[in-house]
Amino acid sequence: MAIQNPPVSQTRSFSTVFLIEMWERFGFYGMQVLMVTYMMKKLGFIDTKANLVWGAAAALIYATPAIGGWVGDKLIGTRRTMLTGAVVLALGYALLWIPSNNPTLLYCALGVIVVGNGFFKPNAGNLVRKIYEGDDTRIDSAFTIYYMAVNVGSMVSMTATPWIRNYVGTHYSDAMGWHTAFGACAVGLALGLGNYLLMYRTLAHIGSPADDRPVGAGRAAAVFVVSLALVFVAAGILQSLTVAKGAVILAGIVILGIFAYLIAISQKSERAGLIAALVLTVQTIFFFIFYAQMATSLNLFAQKNVNLSFDVFGIHLFNWIPEQYQNLNAIWIVILSPLLVAAYNTLGRIGRDPSVAFKFALGFAAVALGFFMYGFGALSAVDGQVSSWTMVWGYGLYSLGELLVSGLGLAMIARYVPARMGGFMMGAYYVAVGISQYLGSVVANLAAMPENISSPVESLNIYVGLFNKLGFVGIGCTVIAVVMLPLMNRLSRSHAEAHTPLPAVRSEEA
Repeated sequence: MAIQNPPVSQTRSFSTVFLIEMWERFGFYGMQVLMVTYMMKKLGFIDTKANLVWGAAAALIYATPAIGGWVGDKLIGTRRTMLTGAVVLALGYALLWIPSNNPTLLYCALGVIVVGNGFFKPNAGNLVRKIYEGDDTRIDSAFTIYYMAVNVGSMVSMTATPWIRNYVGTHYSDAMGWHTAFGACAVGLALGLGNYLLMYRTLAHIGSPADDRPVGAGRAAAVFVVSLALVFVAAGILQSLTVAKGAVILAGIVILGIFAYLIAISQKSERAGLIAALVLTVQTIFFFIFYAQMATSLNLFAQKNVNLSFDVFGIHLFNWIPEQYQNLNAIWIVILSPLLVAAYNTLGRIGRDPSVAFKFALGFAAVALGFFMYGFGALSAVDGQVSSWTMVWGYGLYSLGELLVSGLGLAMIARYVPARMGGFMMGAYYVAVGISQYLGSVVANLAAMPENISSPVESLNIYVGLFNKLGFVGIGCTVIAVVMLPLMNRLSRSHAEAHTPLPAVRSEEA
């Protein structure tokens, strides 16, 4: 009789995905935190061009998972595709390590990162969905913890890479400082890959049917050739902002077409869930327009209009590098995630867990308050600079909103979308996020600095004007989300009823 290995616990399987995701986000956010200022300070881009190039790159980074999800579901398997993506991402960060100020190398490196993220992102999320499939309360909690993994990695890297840039730049050369910081992203992901190879057996029973089939040489070659072509397509798009704009419009049309097609071909029992997912995805697009401000307008605001000293009752504690303020987002996510998980679990046990739609409404309200906080801090600004603590509380509210909206976006797909569409819909969700990343960079350019602006007081007025407008838009999104709650609750009930097994009929002969 064959000896069977003991079953692997959900926690061990989840930990494996959690850790590779944490290291992958270490690399991504370590790169993102520097990218806009790198383009401006080293490549000579003006702020509007830097914002739009990064917005286009972010859009592609979030759009390609639609392809990667399909590759994982149908071609080479969810686990294999995730691992391939991590390796490709490490290569992309390594290209940024090369000491060159040639924009073409930057575009090519971003192209590699786009493709790597497309393979990695949907398949990592889909593995988490498969681990907790059928357990709605634990899915919300698992994805919130999973979202915390993103922010543990980014919290470390967004602190480290600006410091590495400054330290190496001061002691060696400015150019070496930038590229060494990018190199740290590649090293971090290499460590994550090593850790995954030690733990991969915990995922042997999780994945798509393609994971259990060998990958033929022809199929592997086709994936490689198409991936290489996508790298050059992405690099070409980034070099032409007109093409980038057209690509975003096309992506918007495609994402609506995908939902319309899937709703049309779905079974009656699946339709309510898909419609609910569509409504929540549209709301997510609006949220990520706010989110995109972190790397663009809020980053540049910290460069020009924030007092970098942290003081308490007049006592100086420490100074931060302007880019490091983006790290406040990750710090707050790590602090707030366990509190929300505890709240979800407690409310779930007594049957009072709020709906995803209600959590989205609360999230938009928190984001609106967060952006108003920057305007409030400007009332006590000195020489055009607000206190560092204004950034702390603004990011705190903003991050609470992020957890309630973005943190549950993946859980929403896991809950409402049929399992057979899981990987593809994870990818479609990220296409929607990509669209909003580009739109967010367009919004950030509303605070572009005219050439004749040199006073911090003048730039403060421009940035605060944008942040106040975003606060009012956040209020509008909150109102819309609240008004739609009855519809969303009906759709959620219809979905739940369609997926509740009928009680067994007792036989008269029993």
